[in-house]
This record gives sequence, C-alpha cells and structure tokens, in this order.
Amino acid sequence: MDPDAFKEFAKEMAEYITNYLENIRDRRVLPTVEPGYMKPLLPSEAPQRPESWKDVMADIEKVIMPGVTHWHSPKFHAYFPTAQSYPAIVADMLSGAIACIGFTWIASPACTELEVIMLDWLGKMLDLPKEFLACSGGKGGGVIQGTASEATLVALLGAKARKIRQVKEQHPDWTDNQIVEKLIAYSSCQAHSSVERAGLLGGVKFRLLEADSKYKLRGETLAEAIRKDKEQGLIPFYAVATLGTTCSCAFDRVDEMGVVANRENVWLHVDAAYAGSAFICPEFRYLMKGTELADSFNFNPHKWMLVNFDCSTMWLKDPTYVINAFNVDPLYLKHDMQGSAPDYRHWQIPLGRRFRALKLWFVLRIYGVENLQRYIRNHVAQAHEFEALVLSDPRFEIVAEVILGLVCFRLKGSNDINETLLKKINGAGNIHLVPSKINDMYFLRFAVCSRYSESKDIQNSWKEIKLRADEVLEEQSVSK
Repeated sequence: MDPDAFKEFAKEMAEYITNYLENIRDRRVLPTVEPGYMKPLLPSEAPQRPESWKDVMADIEKVIMPGVTHWHSPKFHAYFPTAQSYPAIVADMLSGAIACIGFTWIASPACTELEVIMLDWLGKMLDLPKEFLACSGGKGGGVIQGTASEATLVALLGAKARKIRQVKEQHPDWTDNQIVEKLIAYSSCQAHSSVERAGLLGGVKFRLLEADSKYKLRGETLAEAIRKDKEQGLIPFYAVATLGTTCSCAFDRVDEMGVVANRENVWLHVDAAYAGSAFICPEFRYLMKGTELADSFNFNPHKWMLVNFDCSTMWLKDPTYVINAFNVDPLYLKHDMQGSAPDYRHWQIPLGRRFRALKLWFVLRIYGVENLQRYIRNHVAQAHEFEALVLSDPRFEIVAEVILGLVCFRLKGSNDINETLLKKINGAGNIHLVPSKINDMYFLRFAVCSRYSESKDIQNSWKEIKLRADEVLEEQSVSK
C-alpha cells in the first residue's frame, strides 16, 4: 500500500468508525449468529494476490458486524464499561505508527518517559499517597499493565519474592520450595476470579474469606484467618482488597485490612479496576480510605475513563521486589542509561509493550479533568435514576447499595423466575444484562456503560425490563 492509498483508506475508516459509533443505538446490541457463522463467509485460504482495501471495507458489514456485541451501545448494561473515545482511538493510531517495543528506556525514551509522567498526572488526579508517585523523589512509581489481572499477579509475585527473602534471612537453611509450600494469600470471596487465578499462576495457596452483610471484607476477618494459618505453620504474605467488586460493586475496608497487613508484614494490593476512575471525583475518595497503608494500587482507565483497552495503571510504593523478581538482564538489552530511568520490562510479565501512555496523554489533554469528572458523575446519576425506577415497582427489589454506576436488582421471588427474566431480556436482544449470585441469591446486574448513555436510554431499558417481567409473571400465573 502506498502513502496515498493509506491516506484514502484511513479517511474512509475514520468515516466508517464515526458513523458506526454515532449511530450505534440503531444496532441490535446482541448478535444473532451461531458458532461457526463466519466460516462460510470467508475463503478457506489467504489470497495469493493483493486485494483492494475497498473490498476489505465492503466486507466489514458482511463478515464482522453480524458477530459483534456492541459494548458501546447505550443498550449494553453487562459486565462493567469498557472505555473508548475519539482521542484514544487517534492515540492508538499513532502508537501503531511508531510501533516501538518499549521494554527499555533506550528502546524508545519517549515511551518510557511519557508513561512515568502520565502515571504521576493520574496519581495526582486520584490524590494517591505521594509514596506511590515517581515525582515524590522516593522509590515509588507507576506502570501501565495490560489488565488488572496482570497487576494482581505482578503484585503477588513481588510479594512472594519479598517474603522468600525475609524468611531466608531467618531460616537460611530453608529452600525456596520449602518456603513457597507454606505461603498463603488472602482476598474476599467477592473478589474477581482473576485474584484467585493469580494464586494458581503464582503457585501459592489462596484463601477466600467471608465478607460482611454489605459484602465487604473486614480487617478482623483477615486478622483471624492470618492467626489460624500461622498456628498451622503457614506463612501469610499477600492480601488483596477490592474496591468495587464485580458482583455488587462493594468496597472492602482497606483501612482495616491495611492495619492488619502492616502489622503482619503482609503485602496489601488494592484492586480498584472499575471503581478507581471514580476517585478522580473528590466526593468518592472516602472509598479509598486506608490506601496509604497499601503496597500497590491498580485501576483500569480502560474501563471507565475514556481510554481504550488496554491501559491498566498500577502504582508500587517500592518496585524493587517486583524488579528483582522479573530481572533477567541479557547483554543485548543492556544500555548505558540503566538506572537513570525505569526499564519497564522489569515491572511486568511480558517483555514487549506498546506505547500506551499516548492514550492517557491524548485523553487527559483533550477532555481535561473537569470533563472526565462530569462523565463519571453523569453515569452515577443515571445509575441512581435506574435505582429509583426499580424501587418504584413493588415487584422488584434492590439487593446491594448503589454507590457508582452499577445497580443490582431482582424480581421478588425465586432464583428461577429471575433466571427466566434474564433469558427473556437477552433473548429479545434489545438490551444486554448479565447475572450474578451472592449467598445463593441470583440477581441481575445493570451497569451504565456507554459514553452515549442518556436519561432516555435508562428509561427505555427499564421499559424493556418491565415488559419482559410482565411476560414472565403472566406465564407463571397461567402455569399455576
């Protein structure tokens, strides 16, 4: 492809993207295809000779769009948001054009240095304790991971390396394997499955602890678990506090857990994957109370802060243990400036990394903090609007406190009737929700996800839910 053809292709794609996004309300949010739908639409082998980019463009609607679930539709209320905006899309274009692999400073100095500065900008926006920021002059600093799952695993591996070193100082005759088989980590039973998975990948025991009546993990629960495990000869080394659980957007008591973790020399990691974006608004920062006691903190701008996937920001008070755990230093990756700036390959699982800081830089500059705050507050207001609609119908109930952009609700009655309701809602395809379950109670999750979402969309979604509830209750009445 020559430069002129590229410019024409890129212009056409920009037109297509804009039309797609600005008219996304008109599309059915859930596809109707079945597994294998694409195979008859494509040749069995790659073309031997070049095809026109215009032919590729023509095939997008034919091949790709029938199988797309439209996450950015205001009718999409499943999971949590995945962020997206025009500035971030353009930043991804530039990242793709530069196409550097920023594993060391010298591999592309701008890639590393912009990331350091953006993590300081963002940390200040959240009012993170200064010990987490590179600009504080201490050991702390931030890094962009691919996902919160990676951040949880990276923190666990850093904590594991730290604990092995500490135990060896007390028991120099113990082998690594002898120590590792005694290690144990903790989180709430409400934590995301990726937290428990980090234990599997890290090769350590992981204990899921009971939450309180508001689905929060409390300090006394952590303290009691640690006490019992130490009596059994185990070595507690890592705990995860979740701010904004996936099931119900509950907030573990970081302040209480932090006191226990610090006393017991346990690494405390804060996973604020979804909720962290809200902390740019001062009125939500009370939910972060105790973060100064944590060793690491993570959230996903790619969930709720208009930065396209992937961009999961992580801060460490002392990255030394992570760096030491991941440090393999072959001659071909050494450079004269080592030690003067971070080599981010030592802060993450993969060696390679994209120029992701560009997305933060573009979004923060083109939106500004005030507009990002307004965006978050607007979604929270829409969630409360939906909550009020649910409460206005005596057939329904709210099952968890509505704090941010998630509403957990159900029809009063059995789990079966709520499962039937969800099947009808998603089967109709006009809106998309997913369920969750706590203490054997099945309920529906309604997340405000789209940057296009307005009050009229909340009202329309509620009308759809009421319509399907009418059908379910009528069918139940007839069957009795």
